[in-house]
Amino acid sequence: MSTLAWTESLVLNQPALDTTHQEFVGLLNAFGAALDGGGDALPAYQALLAHTEAHFAMEEDWMARCGFEAQNCHASQHAMVLKVMREALRYADELNDREPLNILRTELAGWFPQHAEMMDAALVFTMEQRGFDPATDECREAVAAGSHSCSSGSCG
Repeated sequence: MSTLAWTESLVLNQPALDTTHQEFVGLLNAFGAALDGGGDALPAYQALLAHTEAHFAMEEDWMARCGFEAQNCHASQHAMVLKVMREALRYADELNDREPLNILRTELAGWFPQHAEMMDAALVFTMEQRGFDPATDECREAVAAGSHSCSSGSCG
């Protein structure tokens, strides 16, 4: 049984991001399978965490190149998820408490589709509007520092 199914609703038509998202789903499912198998799920979790760190760093680099504010709700969500993931790893490593890993599996599976369909879709839209090509790191449209492109009324 998979933790999260890859569906067409997760496809954003941005090849690098779609590939990264598919990898995330695959790693989340591998972590879930390790939990279900009753063995040591920590290596699978560490692989998921490392991938997530690189994944979010890539998106935040794109945000910077497209003129998102340095502190925006998308990047803030990334920071919060990474903080929780690192804390769960600390509990597993230092306290030998695996329960946060079980909880996080479920929470990530619920959070990720919403994040991709809203936050990441807004990033891809902004990249397209500004002519940013992540393959070349070139942006057709010069962007003013501090412009905001989150598509959320909840950011300040």
